[in-house]
Amino acid sequence: MTIRAVVWDVDDTLFDYTTADREGMRAHLAAEGMLDGHGSPERALARWREITDQQWARYAAGENTFEGQRRDRVRVFLDSPLGDAEADAWFRRYIGHYESAWSVFPDVVPALDELAASHRHAVLSNSSLTVQEHKLRTLSLRERFETVLCAAELGVSKPEAGAFLAACDALGLPPHQVAYVGDHPEIDGRGAAEAGLLSVWIDRAGAYAEDAGGPSTCRISTLAELPALVRVDTRFGAPSTFG
Repeated sequence: MTIRAVVWDVDDTLFDYTTADREGMRAHLAAEGMLDGHGSPERALARWREITDQQWARYAAGENTFEGQRRDRVRVFLDSPLGDAEADAWFRRYIGHYESAWSVFPDVVPALDELAASHRHAVLSNSSLTVQEHKLRTLSLRERFETVLCAAELGVSKPEAGAFLAACDALGLPPHQVAYVGDHPEIDGRGAAEAGLLSVWIDRAGAYAEDAGGPSTCRISTLAELPALVRVDTRFGAPSTFG
């Protein structure tokens, strides 16, 4: 089968979210006089990340709104029942530091350049359209993609098949002609494979077990491997050289 389009995750796939979040929160806590409030800066940052993951899981499960998960991240981190306005203000101050640390992974633009003439491109994210449109424009990537789809507007999030199928529908292509590239072995890797797309999991750090993502997911360590992979679909028995 021929792959005609590539759909991309954003955070920690195109955009170095982990570094931006860490450095942005470090700068924010320093500005707020809170860097040592959890015993050490490292513990404070680890606590923020843990709370972020917990609240994001609640949002993905439909238990909270996008704005609500942001407010609850602040309330839990500060251990304070802040009102919405106070929580929003604290989060906005953090966002200012976070955005100053934004950057694209160095393998992104070369991969997009190589595939620009041969494949169509779109984005599917579990965030909101407002957030990701702003991010992609700030990073000078928005013009690379035909469309940007996000869970907050779709009403369905990865790893549900409906999210991936919505991206295929937006492109007017069947799932077997679409590749999905993401950084999470389950949410992106297994989810895309089970929806019938060519699933490509980018594992830059090599921090997961060999079987993470499932047997139908193609695992790569750099986007330099992507062009050859989407030009030769290995799902139907051909041996893959991408471990």
